[in-house]
Amino acid sequence: MNKVLMAAMGGTLAGVLVTTQFVGPLVAQDGGKDMSVYQQLDMFGDAFERIRSQYVEKPDSQKLIEAAINGMLSSLDPHSSYMNAKDYGDMKEQTKGEFGGLGIEVTQQDGWVKVVSPIDGTPADKAGIQTGDIITAVDGKSLSGMTMDQSVDMMRGPLGSEVVITVVREGVKDPFDVSIIRDTIKVAAVKGRLVGNTVVLRISSFTEQTYSGLETELKKAEDQAGGLDKINGVVLDLRNNPGGLLMQAVQVSDAFLDEGEIVSTRGRNPQDNERFNAEKGDLINGKPIVVLINGGSASASEIVTGALQDHHRAIVVGTKSFGKGSVQTIIQIKGEGAMRLTTARYYTPSGRSIQALGVMPDVVVAQPPVDPNAAKEEKDAPKQLSEADLNGILSNDSMTEEEKKQLEEDRARVEDAAKLRDEDYQMAYAVDILRGLAAVAK
Repeated sequence: MNKVLMAAMGGTLAGVLVTTQFVGPLVAQDGGKDMSVYQQLDMFGDAFERIRSQYVEKPDSQKLIEAAINGMLSSLDPHSSYMNAKDYGDMKEQTKGEFGGLGIEVTQQDGWVKVVSPIDGTPADKAGIQTGDIITAVDGKSLSGMTMDQSVDMMRGPLGSEVVITVVREGVKDPFDVSIIRDTIKVAAVKGRLVGNTVVLRISSFTEQTYSGLETELKKAEDQAGGLDKINGVVLDLRNNPGGLLMQAVQVSDAFLDEGEIVSTRGRNPQDNERFNAEKGDLINGKPIVVLINGGSASASEIVTGALQDHHRAIVVGTKSFGKGSVQTIIQIKGEGAMRLTTARYYTPSGRSIQALGVMPDVVVAQPPVDPNAAKEEKDAPKQLSEADLNGILSNDSMTEEEKKQLEEDRARVEDAAKLRDEDYQMAYAVDILRGLAAVAK
């Protein structure tokens, strides 16, 4: 049976990637007959017929059946659900990296919709939606009592249309409204840049383009630096990455490993268990890696982080990840719909499951809130004088002019990297770690 494996993400996307593996149409199993089960099915059929014949208004039979299926699935765990034909088609399109919506990955918590993470550059991200936000209403209508799919459907709509979501945020006293314009979400899965001598690879999701994007962005940064030998290491930024395709997570992990297990999946039936191993070849020839994670790093992000951490291939920096350690299977059923069913847990190379626990960083570094007043005070502060600012100083006779020029270039790179602390403290910390490792190596 052909399958496309995907790592289950933190939840459902409001016009977002959903995960897991695709299998063929559902076929009845030939097992032992349990009369109590058949009696319960008769009870369900009786209730269905009574609703159809006696409800105050004529109900839609298809909607009743779909609601019943979704009710069964959603009672199992937060990530099992039913998708009608439209939602199933949307889900398949989303894994290609382009789709319509707000650009937020959500899950369900205590009956409300919780934001796992906004996707970089999307309407939700630009509107200021943050990891951990609770969405309580859409266009003034409460989401209380709704299923995840019903809540997500309310956030979907025509491209260019406005939706107002009500948000409850930790640290903010009262709920507040956020207006977002729906748009086509084009996910650039990987963006690379050079910070000093460090390559920063921002991976925002695991779509079909992620591994190829990583190779391309890494090569661009290498060329900009003047070759791999000029690079002191790589920062993999997986913060607020909700996950995606399992095989893309495996390929990204394999890009920096020469051997050993990357991840294994274990389900109810031992014959369905799978293990994925690394093949020879490291794209950066063993240079140091820092992985950045936070509470919005889920599923496929945690697979990569766990693999590199367990093999001692990377230093993990940031805050504890989301803790999404289960795998869903997309199973087609009659009527062109499909159900998303949790079928396995995944395990890191050391055999640990991070389900509900998350990946703990090696170095815990929180992202401090930005204080605009502090930036103004620093700008207005008088410049600190040094020996070089004094009149009639002695010259430095220990360096040639060429060496002095090189020193100034190195100093400029260090100062540019230090400016990161004002805009992204966690990233600056990661870059500093690689610079320190390079200094020790010398």
